[in-house]
Amino acid sequence: MKGQEFIAGTMFRLIRKMYRIWKSIPMHVMGTITHVSTSDMVAALTFDDGPDPVFTPLLLVILEKYNVHATFFMIGKAAEQHPDLVQKIAQGGHAIGNHSWDHPSFPSITGRERRKQIRASAKAVAPYGQKLFRPPYGHQTVASRIDAILLRYKVIAWDMNACDWEKHDAQWMANRLINRLKPGSIILLHDTLWDIMEKDAKDRVPVLEALDIFLEKVSRQFRFVTIPELLRRGRVQKQNWYVKDHNDW
Repeated sequence: MKGQEFIAGTMFRLIRKMYRIWKSIPMHVMGTITHVSTSDMVAALTFDDGPDPVFTPLLLVILEKYNVHATFFMIGKAAEQHPDLVQKIAQGGHAIGNHSWDHPSFPSITGRERRKQIRASAKAVAPYGQKLFRPPYGHQTVASRIDAILLRYKVIAWDMNACDWEKHDAQWMANRLINRLKPGSIILLHDTLWDIMEKDAKDRVPVLEALDIFLEKVSRQFRFVTIPELLRRGRVQKQNWYVKDHNDW
C-alpha cells in the first residue's frame, strides 16, 4: 500500500512539474516583453510613429537636457523621408526599433504583407536599426507574433503610457507617468501620431511639456536607458499579448 502511495505521489509530482514546464514554453517563446524585473532604478522611454521633422528635434533637446537615452520605434516611410534625422537620433546614443513601414494593424493583413512591412522598415532605418519590433497600435495575434520570431525580432510592448493619443493637458500626462513609474518600466509615448489627422491630436507640444515635467521630477532618482540596455539590467518579463483590434483594449 505504501509502495503504491509512493508511486502515485511521485507520478503526481512528475506530472505537475511537466505541466509547469509545458506552460512556461509558450510564454518564453511567444510572450511579448512588457517590462523588466529589477531593483535598479532604471526605466526605458520609447517613442512611436516618428521621426517627425517638427517635434522629434524638440524631443531630442529635452532628452539631452536630462541626459536620457531612449528608444525610437520608427515608421519606415517616415524614416525614408528624413534620413538625416534618423542618423542624428542614432548618433545621440538612442536605439532605433521597427514600427512597420506605414502602420497598418497587423492582424488585418496577411503574413506576407506583415513580413514585407517589417523588412521595408528595416531597410529604411539601416544601418542604425536594431532587432526590436513594436506592432502598430499594439495589435498582435499568434500569427503576427510568429512572423516577428521568423524575422528574429524581439517584440517590445510596454507597461505604462501617458494616453498621449488622447486630448489631455501636460500636467495630467506628467502626473500619470510619475504615479505609475517603477524600476524596469517600459514607457510608451509618441513623437508624432502617424495616421491621425486631427490637428489637436497631432500637436505634440503638450506631450513635450509633460515629458519635461516628468523628467524634472524623476530624473534624479531614475536613470532612463535604451531598451537593449534595460533588457540587460534585470529579468525580462513577458505576457501573452494578443490584441486583434481597438475593441480588445
